[in-house]
Amino acid sequence: MTSRFDGYMGKVLDINLTTGAIGEYPVSDEDRERFLGGRFISTKIMWDELAPGINPLSEENILIIMTSPLTGTGAPSTSRYDISAKSPLTGAVGHSNSGGNFGIRLKRAGWDGMIVRGKADKPVFIEVDQDQVQIRDAKKIWGMDTQAAQAAMGKGGTLAIGPAGENQVKFATVVSQERSHGRTGMGAVMGSKNLKGIVARGKCKIPIRDKERFRKSVKKWTRMLKSHPATGEAAPRYGTAVFLTALSAGNALPTKNFSRGSYENADKISGQRLAEEYLVKNEGCVSCPIRCGRVVELDGRNVKGPEYEILCLMGSNLLIDDLEAIIRWNYELDLLGMDTITVGNLLGFAMELNEKGMWDSGIRFGRKENISAVLEDIAHRRGVGSDLAEGVKFLSEKYGGSEFAAHVKGLEIAAYEPRACVGHGLGYATASRGACHLDGGYLVYLEVTGPVTLNPLHLRSKPGWVILDQDLLAAISAGGNCLFTSWTFVPGIAFTLSRFRWVAKTITWLLTRSWPVVDGLLKVPPVFMRLHLPLLPHSKVLKQVTGMKMDFGRFTRVGARGYTLERLFNLREGFSKQEDTLPRRFTDEPLPESKKKSMVPIGKMLPKYYKLRGWDADGVPKKKTLKKLGLKFAVSAVIKQ
Repeated sequence: MTSRFDGYMGKVLDINLTTGAIGEYPVSDEDRERFLGGRFISTKIMWDELAPGINPLSEENILIIMTSPLTGTGAPSTSRYDISAKSPLTGAVGHSNSGGNFGIRLKRAGWDGMIVRGKADKPVFIEVDQDQVQIRDAKKIWGMDTQAAQAAMGKGGTLAIGPAGENQVKFATVVSQERSHGRTGMGAVMGSKNLKGIVARGKCKIPIRDKERFRKSVKKWTRMLKSHPATGEAAPRYGTAVFLTALSAGNALPTKNFSRGSYENADKISGQRLAEEYLVKNEGCVSCPIRCGRVVELDGRNVKGPEYEILCLMGSNLLIDDLEAIIRWNYELDLLGMDTITVGNLLGFAMELNEKGMWDSGIRFGRKENISAVLEDIAHRRGVGSDLAEGVKFLSEKYGGSEFAAHVKGLEIAAYEPRACVGHGLGYATASRGACHLDGGYLVYLEVTGPVTLNPLHLRSKPGWVILDQDLLAAISAGGNCLFTSWTFVPGIAFTLSRFRWVAKTITWLLTRSWPVVDGLLKVPPVFMRLHLPLLPHSKVLKQVTGMKMDFGRFTRVGARGYTLERLFNLREGFSKQEDTLPRRFTDEPLPESKKKSMVPIGKMLPKYYKLRGWDADGVPKKKTLKKLGLKFAVSAVIKQ
């Protein structure tokens, strides 16, 4: 099946591991235009293919690997691709976006994506060599770590699971090169299918509609990213941990299982210290000019260094300030194939349970000596690792402590304390896959870490800003770019102006009170936003690559459309308004040494959020909203609610 749009290869593999059948799955151009690619086309496939209520670790679940139209085109930061399935950790829509070389190589093999069904009767891996697709015996590589397994599968774009995926740890990851699909347990789904990995190779060219304009846009976009203070200076110099000390100063750094927002030893685990004392060189995904990746030395070898999430969640959140230990755990987690965000939350929660006498797991705040052994135990489901392998929600239901169990919808909270940035907290509560900082809209950048900020505790302004950020970031991901390319949304001059305190305060006042404008933008039909934003060239480049009718209005509508379809999927799986919340630690307890109102008033923000999204008071998308977004096929599902 081909496509009238460029940027796509026009084919999606359909592989049944139970029967061995290999074919193609039809994706219409209508769906390409509505959802672009990545997680949103995958969600549409899950909507069409999955019966409600299936066990995520059963043969009935499907694993979907999907690229995007910009993947592999050479546009900035476009090695991205998505892995989706019903999540074994949450039971909700599961998806995880990452870099690595697999997505690019899959497209060069002539495929936009693949669907994997059923379960092999023995360990296998899939080999894709353009039109030659084989299911190969993986007996010899079963049990290998993620790096050894990738090497054993041969040359090409590779991805693999580690021991954690094989043992169906609920938050197991999939790794391509050294980049990890960390969230929602996609590695466990692969393990449940006896699928160790996939390798893809080929020499197909990715079609581009307007090559000359595209080439000029890419050069201009790359120059902008390299010259912008956020993407050209801060991120390359200090990596994703550039904000760690600022978050601690802003009372937004998770400390001691999110019981505090600042850490007295934050400088010892900061991106600045990592760069000054441990950095060997920078690294970046294919076609990425930002190059925020860290390469450090460990036991005489150069390995991938830690990013912000693990520095915080395995550092301040556990009251551990040993940077060398965190570097080691980061490496071990990648080899075992486990999500660093979930593991950091798990250990912090287990430590607090221990401290309160609710479960003696042998894991204690500030104690680092047994952490590596615990990680091995989780990956192999040994001893206390058997319970830990199920996630924080499971632990809280078995041992208690739900009020301080940091998760939403079963997905552990990312490394930002929401009581210091209530809009970010609203994002956690409403994100489709659970407490995700990226799906949630990453409003912390406009509340705490950015050069200019909103009032972080102002309520009325947040629903509109959260929705705008959620839709924009989701569309960027569906198109194929890394979300860090959105950092240029804040003009570079803001970094200079923010040094003047009175100017910064004025901008904060104006931004915070601009909420009527933001709310109004969400109501404006795309026809009135037929333009491209100079600081966000994504829509312009997508038009040049695909030949689609694309502009900023249509682009953000893709985000709203996909987000609403994910909402419908979750509703169909039994989720409701009741899950759009945070644990009581964040809604009922003020942060220590902070303002009394430093709690996340979800109940006060949700009604406006739902209304702006076109959902009813119970968070169910209205029929007229579905028709407006081009989701008429789902109207019957709403009627049944």
